Amino acid sequence: MLAMPRCTTCRPRPRHTVERVSETDLPLPAEPTAADRRRWARYIADERAEAAVYRRLARRREGSEREILLQLEEAERRHEQHWIDLLGGEPAKLPKAGLRDRLTGWMAGRFDSVFTLAMAQQAEARSPYDTDPWATPAMRADEKIHHEVVRELAAKSRRKLSGTFRAAVFGANDGLVSNLALVMGIGATGAAPQFVLFSGVAGLLAGALSMGAGEFVSVRSQRELLQATEPSTFAHSSLPDLDIDANELALVFRARGIPADDAMERARRVIAEAHVGRLPKHTTNTDAHEVVGGAFKAAVSSFLLFASGAIIPVLPWLFGMSGWGAVLLALALVGIALGVTGALVGLLSGASPLPRALRQLAIGFGAAAVTYGLGLLFGVDVS
Repeated sequence: MLAMPRCTTCRPRPRHTVERVSETDLPLPAEPTAADRRRWARYIADERAEAAVYRRLARRREGSEREILLQLEEAERRHEQHWIDLLGGEPAKLPKAGLRDRLTGWMAGRFDSVFTLAMAQQAEARSPYDTDPWATPAMRADEKIHHEVVRELAAKSRRKLSGTFRAAVFGANDGLVSNLALVMGIGATGAAPQFVLFSGVAGLLAGALSMGAGEFVSVRSQRELLQATEPSTFAHSSLPDLDIDANELALVFRARGIPADDAMERARRVIAEAHVGRLPKHTTNTDAHEVVGGAFKAAVSSFLLFASGAIIPVLPWLFGMSGWGAVLLALALVGIALGVTGALVGLLSGASPLPRALRQLAIGFGAAAVTYGLGLLFGVDVS
């Protein structure tokens, strides 16, 4: 884990004696304007909100993680004090902190999750101090270091969540995109609403069953391959009959990559123990099997995740709608779902949620546009 260096920000000198800290400092205006003072007040509110996030997260942690979070809180308090000193004291009334900071604070008080840390990481990444001449170079450096510290704190949780989250996003998105494309294509042919609904439900079941079966086979095959790589007990009963001088058992250890001398020594030891009735124990690579997971659980999860996404494009027809009203509502519902999943992927990865949400929308609507165009081209009225 990355140890956080102590924040180097110190209390600023009075405004009329501010000195250059380094040649990289920004040009300092002669006098602060009213806009500067309003901005400083907003900085105070934001720094205070960020400090509260770290304090609330620290309450849910122990050991070094708790200590690091408390040091981050202390650093934010020093940044806050910088702006208070420039203003000559805390304003009688402070503006509200930004909506994202308030939302992060609310989450930090209730959930100790990787998403809360990811939002805190985003807050550190969008620091306005890089372009503010009244912020010291040390404060700018602190914000960048804070970003790295929070990223490291979130890394462990991200690694644990990555496989499960990937499967969830993949399953739900596959259901959303494939069934949206299906109902758009069928709808464009001029088919009756009942036929569009039947096609959507059939696509949901077919896709969900295919996903579940595919996941079951995939996980079961991977577990069987892992099991085939583990040591077996096939020859254990014959160990006492081996010739200790022409030791064939040593070949087994050499096949596992053990040097010849070490392999012979280990084989002699195993045979000697076998003569007194102590046969080698069979061991299983438990960690590897846990990473792969259970085949039945994976199959059920894939089925449900695909179905949860695939049902959304069908909802308008399920409730009796038809025509353009059903098409537009399906597009809107799927667009919201794709945007949310894309934003969650961006948030979890510590990046901006908007580009990921737009990417998901482009992929989903692009597929729907292709099938809708094909439906118009080859459409037949089956009503």
